[in-house]
Amino acid sequence: MHSAEGAKRQQQRFCGPSVALTFNFAVAVGIIMANKMVMGTVGFKFPIALSLIHYAVAFVLMATLKTLSLLPVAPPSKSTPFSSIFALGAVMSLSTGLANVSLKHNSVGFYQMAKIAVTPTIVVAEFMLFQKKVSSKKAVTLAVVSFGVAVATVTDLEFNFFGACVALAWIVPSAVNKILWSSLQQSGNWTALALMWKTTPITIFFLLTLMPLLDPPGLLLFNWNFRNSCAVIISALFGFLLQWSGALALGATSALSHVVLGQFKTIVIMLSGYLIFGSDPGITSVCGAVLALGGMSFYTYLGLKKDPATSGKKAPSRQNSFMARPKVAADDSDDADSEQDDTV
Repeated sequence: MHSAEGAKRQQQRFCGPSVALTFNFAVAVGIIMANKMVMGTVGFKFPIALSLIHYAVAFVLMATLKTLSLLPVAPPSKSTPFSSIFALGAVMSLSTGLANVSLKHNSVGFYQMAKIAVTPTIVVAEFMLFQKKVSSKKAVTLAVVSFGVAVATVTDLEFNFFGACVALAWIVPSAVNKILWSSLQQSGNWTALALMWKTTPITIFFLLTLMPLLDPPGLLLFNWNFRNSCAVIISALFGFLLQWSGALALGATSALSHVVLGQFKTIVIMLSGYLIFGSDPGITSVCGAVLALGGMSFYTYLGLKKDPATSGKKAPSRQNSFMARPKVAADDSDDADSEQDDTV
């Protein structure tokens, strides 16, 4: 932990793809329950402020770790351009903040459709930034997964102009956010916590600028009693764990794999309600869920095989204007998938 290289090796040793993805999955389910309590039962109607509180609590926790010399060492500043760190902090604020605003103003079906649109956006963005290509088999499998998730979860598509604009504005930052987290960790000796420590102040700054624009007035008039405050703090603790686990998962796998995990989480939650709690989503939704699970299984199978479409290719020699060049050993997003694969 006294050097960036040592901290990175420790993270890779103790938190491989399976551990990182399982950790992220468990925390993602937990924060859904916590945020339902905050937004629903408690009645906290300030999505940007909630995101800001999440990152502020995360910063305090990481500052405590740093004071105790438990925070992993960051690589030398010259190894990663500040523009890369700044870009990640900015898109992180947009990804998290706009996701919560979208969830507030859109129906669940429209919100889910926007999430599904992140998958092709990542494919296009990675090709434009790093010339990464996805094999035809994986492309077809991802399309099947997205279609299955759409059939399973999109039961209503109520249109709200402001909500639709927010959802569309969220898609690109969400995709770029996942790509940056994955690429920066795999291109250098960044650990998840070290990168979070560097980017969180930037994210907080941008959330502060977004809050008066997208949040309704009345934050200070909210009933900050002990019960409500505890609910918000619990949500913030889950938010820190979600950010950390998501960063671990993106560093160990790839942006596409992380999106597939998110879709898997959605399907598992829906099927659990059907099988355990007796909810009735309808036969069409169940068939869509089964189709999506089949596609995810085949995607994992393809990831375990050597991808002939991308094997042997090296990373582009030129450095992107705002990204550090990925290592050759980690330049293929699908290579990371061979170990297996938001937001709130």
